[in-house]
Amino acid sequence: MLLLTACGGSPAAPEPTSQSAGDTAKFDSLKLTDNGDKKAPGVEFSKPLEVTEPTIKVVTEGDGDRVKENQIANISILALSGADGSTLEDTFPGEPEPLELNEELKTGSPVIYSAFVGSKVGSSLALAIPGQAATAEAAAAQPTQLLLIKVLSTKDVAPSVPPLAKPEGETVTPPAGLPTVKDNDQGVPEITVDGIAAPAALVSQDLIKGAGAVVKETDTLTVNYVGVNLVGGTKFDSSFDRGEPASFPLTGVIPGWTQGLAGKTVGSRVLLVVPKDLAYGDAGQGEAKGDLVFVVDILGVK
Repeated sequence: MLLLTACGGSPAAPEPTSQSAGDTAKFDSLKLTDNGDKKAPGVEFSKPLEVTEPTIKVVTEGDGDRVKENQIANISILALSGADGSTLEDTFPGEPEPLELNEELKTGSPVIYSAFVGSKVGSSLALAIPGQAATAEAAAAQPTQLLLIKVLSTKDVAPSVPPLAKPEGETVTPPAGLPTVKDNDQGVPEITVDGIAAPAALVSQDLIKGAGAVVKETDTLTVNYVGVNLVGGTKFDSSFDRGEPASFPLTGVIPGWTQGLAGKTVGSRVLLVVPKDLAYGDAGQGEAKGDLVFVVDILGVK
């Protein structure tokens, strides 16, 4: 993606309205032809389009409900070159992309946040992103980009649940032949790999079965973990040693974690025995080499 109540007895607070930003006169020549939700609109504008600051405006207002803060706006995007109008990206034929209108977006991209909040479902917004001059890294100058963004629907975000302090659930007795795990006197799991054969396939074994939400491959997890090499048992990483859990998208880790943790539940402690082809291979990364073993405590999910 290129992007990016009223109290009784008191007057109702006015609904927020979408806030334009930048030199919106640059959009005066912009004309859109709506082609439905699954096909990009027809677009006409005077070329070249050039802006010196991010510029955004609702150019076609929908007739749906107003978009509210802390909702997810499901959007489709058509990205065009401001120089000649050529298509850079078109997400309309695919599934809508979610844009969460949260405090993080409000702080990091206030222009985008303020334009979406208060717009109506069905609206089309134009966002112009300044180009870049030629540099040593980029031999050619990059033109202004024009993004036409349609708000297709919204949904409320479920209240966030704070992560657990430690795994909670039913203890599971693993089958024989796997690395063993035992907490030390500080409650930190220690892994023993003596005599364990190289795995023929990924092993994902619950040691504690949590009763929380089911993990999806697209989720962001909060976990505590420790990892060791299967050969020799050398520890190469541990969030326990750093004194705080780690958070990361499950799409941004080794395949052994993505495949091994998807489908597990919050509150679980999971033993992963990861073949090298689902980790960092023989070359490794740092001290993590070959087949790897992890204990992962799933404390929260988003």
